[in-house]
Amino acid sequence: MRIQILGAGKMGSFFADVLSFEHEVAIFDYNPERLRFTYNCIRMSDPKEIVDFKPEILINAATVKYTIDAFRQALPYIPETCIISDIASVKTGLKEFYEEVGRPFVSTHPMFGPTFANLGNLSSENAIIISESSHMGKIFFRDLYNSLKLNIFEYTFDEHDETIAYSLSIPFASTLVFSSVMKHQEAPGTTFKKHMNIARGLLSEDDYLLTEILFNPHTPNQLEQIREELANLLKIIETKDSNAMKIFLQEVRKKINC
Repeated sequence: MRIQILGAGKMGSFFADVLSFEHEVAIFDYNPERLRFTYNCIRMSDPKEIVDFKPEILINAATVKYTIDAFRQALPYIPETCIISDIASVKTGLKEFYEEVGRPFVSTHPMFGPTFANLGNLSSENAIIISESSHMGKIFFRDLYNSLKLNIFEYTFDEHDETIAYSLSIPFASTLVFSSVMKHQEAPGTTFKKHMNIARGLLSEDDYLLTEILFNPHTPNQLEQIREELANLLKIIETKDSNAMKIFLQEVRKKINC
């Protein structure tokens, strides 16, 4: 299959690497320097080059801020039958975009990134395939994600956004609050160091991505639950209520199956 990738960033390069051994792959990026670290594929820095390649599927790996713009720039140069796809972690506006262009599409979300994931062993990582996607597009990505040993889930666009509010917004917000009150520690403990490593990894991500995930319409409800539990914990600590603390810890262990 001829596969066109848009964007030679971390995920674009990862997909090019994974796919290039079984498919004919081309990768496009306006910045030729980013193409230096790609191999076993056709490199393009002018979208007009896509015409001659005639891709059967296009994977948009541009940063989330430019996902729709990247689609619009590439659409004039791809066949009408080409399946267009995104791997964006934020689906805002994409459902409406796909309805507007009327092309076969598949939207997925590989829920891992080069910052934390062990790309050599993804068996503990997950991926979401959007159920409204075209049949052939879903088959392609299901086969790909199965080959990577990812755990696959199928959600609607709306279910995806709700899931992301829970699985990303909560840890993102908690990490940001933790980081905002931190000060330099001469002799940090193990737990502190682990939290700091997570914080540094999170803050290395694109600001727009972090903002869009936190601006998910389902996020406020999740953060309200954090605020309620934090207020409860603060009260227990202020009153030094040992029995209440024991109950609180027991309930937390139940929730994380500890």
